[in-house]
Amino acid sequence: MREHQGVPAEVLDRLRSICSALPEVIEEQAWVGTRWCIRKRNFAHAVFIDAGWPPAYAGAARTAGPAVVLTFRSSGQDLAALSNMGHPFFRTAWFRDIVGVLLEPDTDWEEISELVTDSYCLLAPRKLSSSITTRPPEGEPPPQPVCNVVIM
Repeated sequence: MREHQGVPAEVLDRLRSICSALPEVIEEQAWVGTRWCIRKRNFAHAVFIDAGWPPAYAGAARTAGPAVVLTFRSSGQDLAALSNMGHPFFRTAWFRDIVGVLLEPDTDWEEISELVTDSYCLLAPRKLSSSITTRPPEGEPPPQPVCNVVIM
């Protein structure tokens, strides 16, 4: 049986720095790739696609690889926009609120940070998501994650 390659360390390091800045996040190995959870809820999942494996991710991303994809949760207008944007974004079939993005050399990591943080805020308990409120001045890196999700 062929052993499948994991997500490259440099990508995992970038994602870890984003996710570990969020309260009570747990990183774990998934059935494939690495995922980050708040409590038992998965808000980000990174997977390496190679030779069409894993097929669910390869099919959704429309690539046989090699490629790295990140899936995350979205809602409302953001979900609609990302779902219809096209490359590097794609929709998945397994949950209505999951969007994926191909992580490529020109990936905008500030955008990834915002998308992952918003995904976290959708799934985190209100007390945790409401603690994420600051937005940095334009062009400056965030001092802490920013939650754009309005909790009602």
